[in-house]
Amino acid sequence: MREAGLQGRVTRVTRRAPGLKKFFTSGENRLLSFGETTGCDQVWVADVTYIKLQGQWTYLATVMDRHSRRILGWTLSRTRSVELSVSALRNALRKNRNTDGLILHTDRGVEFTGYKFQDALAEAGIKHSVNRPGHCTDNAYMESFYHTLKGELIRKSVFDGMDGLRRSLARYINQFYNMVRLHSGIGYCSPIEFEQMAA
Repeated sequence: MREAGLQGRVTRVTRRAPGLKKFFTSGENRLLSFGETTGCDQVWVADVTYIKLQGQWTYLATVMDRHSRRILGWTLSRTRSVELSVSALRNALRKNRNTDGLILHTDRGVEFTGYKFQDALAEAGIKHSVNRPGHCTDNAYMESFYHTLKGELIRKSVFDGMDGLRRSLARYINQFYNMVRLHSGIGYCSPIEFEQMAA
């Protein structure tokens, strides 16, 4: 090439993901202007976590009332999909709570931004709020719950398949976490006790 007077030309390859910019700028963190809750059913928070079971990942989706810390709905599945989050939301809605003006805050995962989940929110009259890009602490209440769950139940435990894990989660969430476990953020009450006092 040198002898022929030729010079190589370098082209920069940029990878573009269609819709990526729109994805990161879509949605609003409604909690930034909301402030602190003053009662139940003002703000719910939801998320999905991974639990390893017999060498395979399982996925737990949960919905919590941010004011009382009560877990209102949850679902365990072998697959992480929008059906998982919709199921957890529907389980929460079966509690017949007041959803007028309710905000549900999640991260930007596809299981929460997908059409089926958005349709379920719209049907219930719930406004969606999402984390700011790069701010996982926007959903700190759910992160704290998963940290507690894994520290108190999951780590060092052996479960008898999906059914065994599901039974253990039901006992921990429904009978211990919601009814017995004391939370410093709500005056060292259990979530259900706190709700009863606030009623």
